[in-house]
Amino acid sequence: MQTQQAKERIDQLRELLRYHAARYYNDDSPEITDFEYDRFMRELETLEDLFPQFDEQDSPTHRVGGAASKQFTAVTHTVPMESLRDAFSFEELQEFDRKIREVVDRPVYSVEPKIDGLSVSLEYQNGVFVRGSTRGDGVTGEDVTANLSTIKTIPKLLNTKVPSLEVRGEVYMSHKSFLNLVAMQELRDEKPAKNPRNAAAGALRQKNPAVTAERDLDIFCFNVQQADGLSFDSHIESLKTMKELGLSVLPFYDRCEGIDQAIQAVQAIGDRRGELPFDIDGAVIKIDNLALRERFGSTAKFPRWAIAYKYPPEEKDTTLLNVEIQVGRTGVLTPTAVFEPVQLAGTTVSRAVLHNADFIKEKNICLGDTIRVRKAGDIIPEVVAVTAHADGACAYEMPSMCPSCGQPVVRVEGEAAIRCPNPECPAQLERNLVHFASRGAMDIEGLGPAVVLQLTALELVRSPSDIYRLQTEQIASIERMGDKSAANLIGAIERSKQNPLWRLLFGLGIRHIGEKAAKLLEQAFPDLDAIANATAEDFLAIDGFGQIMADSLVAFFATEGSRRLLEEFRSFGLNFTSAKRSADGVFQGKTFVLTGTLPTMKREEAAAMIEQAGGKTASSVSKKTDYVLAGEAAGSKLTKAQSLGIPVLTEEQFLNMLNQ
Repeated sequence: MQTQQAKERIDQLRELLRYHAARYYNDDSPEITDFEYDRFMRELETLEDLFPQFDEQDSPTHRVGGAASKQFTAVTHTVPMESLRDAFSFEELQEFDRKIREVVDRPVYSVEPKIDGLSVSLEYQNGVFVRGSTRGDGVTGEDVTANLSTIKTIPKLLNTKVPSLEVRGEVYMSHKSFLNLVAMQELRDEKPAKNPRNAAAGALRQKNPAVTAERDLDIFCFNVQQADGLSFDSHIESLKTMKELGLSVLPFYDRCEGIDQAIQAVQAIGDRRGELPFDIDGAVIKIDNLALRERFGSTAKFPRWAIAYKYPPEEKDTTLLNVEIQVGRTGVLTPTAVFEPVQLAGTTVSRAVLHNADFIKEKNICLGDTIRVRKAGDIIPEVVAVTAHADGACAYEMPSMCPSCGQPVVRVEGEAAIRCPNPECPAQLERNLVHFASRGAMDIEGLGPAVVLQLTALELVRSPSDIYRLQTEQIASIERMGDKSAANLIGAIERSKQNPLWRLLFGLGIRHIGEKAAKLLEQAFPDLDAIANATAEDFLAIDGFGQIMADSLVAFFATEGSRRLLEEFRSFGLNFTSAKRSADGVFQGKTFVLTGTLPTMKREEAAAMIEQAGGKTASSVSKKTDYVLAGEAAGSKLTKAQSLGIPVLTEEQFLNMLNQ
């Protein structure tokens, strides 16, 4: 490779890795597999070695993990939480051993599974859990003590009052807990988590510990970072000591005499991979003797005494038998591939989501094809490619009629989704009810997905209005609901009748009308009747509304089913009247656009403050925008505001204005 080509590829890889690292570590929403990310990192390391003149200190090859989030208190790690060097072949493990044997004749290794989760530090003083933090960039992490305290396997008190102890562990979500979470997310028509690791990371970094507690997280401790009052000579001894203290440690590990035994242990862990109730993405080989570890030390990023072998994703070919269609809460038709069962990562799989018509067209999928499948994150089956077409195969076409109600389906120009427009479609009922009762909508505490499923199965609820017909004795008769729970639910249902109008609007599940749009509607109209009778032009007069939103509202309120539903709500006494806006708020009549990361608050919190002070927020900058509230990493919105001469506020300036 020529020098200029190498420079261009290095720059490209650095940009690519920084982007995907942010998606993985900071947003908990990866777009590529760990294996693909590691391959990009390896390519960059190789090029930097070949062309050292282009090496830079801030290159991703010299950094660990992601940055600490500003929504939590920063924690500086006394002992750096290092990353591990990756190996993709046994030859690389043997090369690692060769370098070790340059110093030690007969090294003894420990071999353990590499848990795929979020690395954390746990600190104990006199046997009491005092602080927990994320790894962050290896030097600075986030204080997540309150969230870690919700994990049942983290003891608040050790079995022995050790003066001071810091251990490192991996927080993870089991396969069972992850599948339960995904089932609930799909029922609520939410975007499901991609894999257990990201679900665990997102749960641990919640501002509300109650949300973390609901996610059923777990932990394995795998290293003593520092200790006062304990003594051990080897890593395996330290694992046994942690277990005696009451900490949850790795479930299995091996002591190996030499690299050949270590490689056999790595292979054995790989063979068990599909049987485990949690995700692993590799196996870790470490020098067992702690004194020798001190002798080898670390590079700027990795310890020299350890290496991680990364297992490649398992892919298999099978035959596509059928495509089944599921109808979601908003009427979206989602195709699912049904194929000849295959063993992947230890389990039998026979189904995988095909996402939408565009995905099917892109892959050129036909019934009878030979398709290649794998498990994304070793748990969610996905179709990777078509490897062979069946004789005479024709491209699969999505249905023109809803498989649930028979209504002709529609596809809005510019959207990938195909939808059933019938609001009374039976397949949409359960998801509509879950959304209607959810915390962001009507906030009916106790009416969660499990209760909704039982109510619909017993045909006690066939529409959101039926919720207000429920009687205490009906609810008390369903599984796991006694008289007290039934009375509490009836009370929550009654209280919801007095909710602000925007909650009802949002709860109706009108396409393209989210929480923010519902609040704007309440501000613009005196009551629900005025909204139901408004024209598209009336809606377009609202700053922040576009043609698609206006047409969606008109179409929704034009249907007989929607009109009937509103009349039923009226008969049960639900609030149809808009709340009066603040007449003397400091931001009365002002429109804000928020961009970037604010230093001390979320953008949602700032938006709520603006609305409470009589103002409103918009998603894009225009001549109608009065202020732009900008935080760190503000992008094109800030640039546009500056070009239009719109005042740009820092968080401090915003709060000063609010307090005047």
